[in-house]
Amino acid sequence: MKKLILFIAVSFFSLAAFSQNRFGIKAGADLYKLDGKAFKDQFSFGYLVGAFGEISLSDKFSVQPEVLFGQNTVDTSSSFSDIYNFQSLSKVKLTYIKIPLMLNYKINKAVYLQAGPQYSILMDQNLSLVNNGKAAFKSGAFTLLGGFQANISRLMIFGRYGVGLENLNDIDNKEKWKSQSVQIGLGYNF
Repeated sequence: MKKLILFIAVSFFSLAAFSQNRFGIKAGADLYKLDGKAFKDQFSFGYLVGAFGEISLSDKFSVQPEVLFGQNTVDTSSSFSDIYNFQSLSKVKLTYIKIPLMLNYKINKAVYLQAGPQYSILMDQNLSLVNNGKAAFKSGAFTLLGGFQANISRLMIFGRYGVGLENLNDIDNKEKWKSQSVQIGLGYNF
């Protein structure tokens, strides 16, 4: 599955390069939150860095595939160890490869509205989060993103809100873990 998704992402970037559309790099903050009794009800700070391409469909619409590397740390609540029998675990570090596919609507030359899905592949999680050989978090998940992008010459400013569409809990069905995220950052068009 991971190889297929990376192949699709490379194909999008190749198409963008050969069709003489835009491509570039981006970096920013990823404010991340997991909903559920096991986690504190707050956003935690993370980061993301990666590359994007933009393929024009018409004067007003374009598709923007991206590949982003991101890392987040979420705090567990005091009830996490009561529910799942993990001793003294206060933080969970999650490392993802995120693959958004955004549909851009150009309001004018500088401002785009964006919406689309994002598939995230879990690359790493705390090694202490293993229970009877099972990982605590699912290895992949879909998120729905919406936001804006402002282009100023070659510089790009973006902001998005994401809502997780799947339960990330891979231990059991005692509790559902849903993600929320706010991505903000800068990019550079080549």
